[in-house]
Amino acid sequence: MKSPIRYFRNQNLLKKYYFVNIEIGLILSLLIFTVVFRIDFYPEQEEIEYKVTDEIVQVEEIEQTRQETAPPPPPRPPVPVEVPNDEILMDEQIDFDTELNFSDRLDVPPPPAAKKEKKEEEVEEEIFVVVEQMPELIGGISSVMENLQYPEMARMAGIEGRVIVQFIIDEKGNVVDPFVVRGIGGGCDKEAVRAVRQAKFSPGIQRGRPVKVRYSIPVTFNLAKSENSK
Repeated sequence: MKSPIRYFRNQNLLKKYYFVNIEIGLILSLLIFTVVFRIDFYPEQEEIEYKVTDEIVQVEEIEQTRQETAPPPPPRPPVPVEVPNDEILMDEQIDFDTELNFSDRLDVPPPPAAKKEKKEEEVEEEIFVVVEQMPELIGGISSVMENLQYPEMARMAGIEGRVIVQFIIDEKGNVVDPFVVRGIGGGCDKEAVRAVRQAKFSPGIQRGRPVKVRYSIPVTFNLAKSENSK
């Protein structure tokens, strides 16, 4: 049986070197883990050598062939079938007793005389837009404005503006077929056509001769000017 003195002495020694033993155990465990992790457990791999050769691979082009379908053979002609003909044709006798006398003169009526139809070609006279010498309004635009009468309807409605009248000037300088291209209404369009119809122009000249020319002029309706003219 151990003595109590010796037992307490061992307990004191354990308590004294307790922390020293723990530190020694930690150091030993770290050394063991370090050695274990440094050991290489993977097998050695053999090195593979790659060789490069100068071989050229040629790719042949394959021609695509298309199978042509032959046309179907033509149908066979029908086999003729004999049909019994029970009809008997009677020989017709032709009478050639008529005598022809080639010495007689045949009176052949003359052909009817060809009627000569005279078709009158209607030559449509050309109407020019631009000529070598353009027509000129005799007296200027003032000659048209002098003949202009302001419509009472337009005056009461306060209508003002410009009316564009287009017409044809013939070879004598007269105004033919005037019509309104752009109007303002209130009776002004009709009055502008009436005033332009009375105008007189010098005819247009093309290649040294008077020709028809298509022309247009503006006719202005102004209430202030019409009041002042009164």
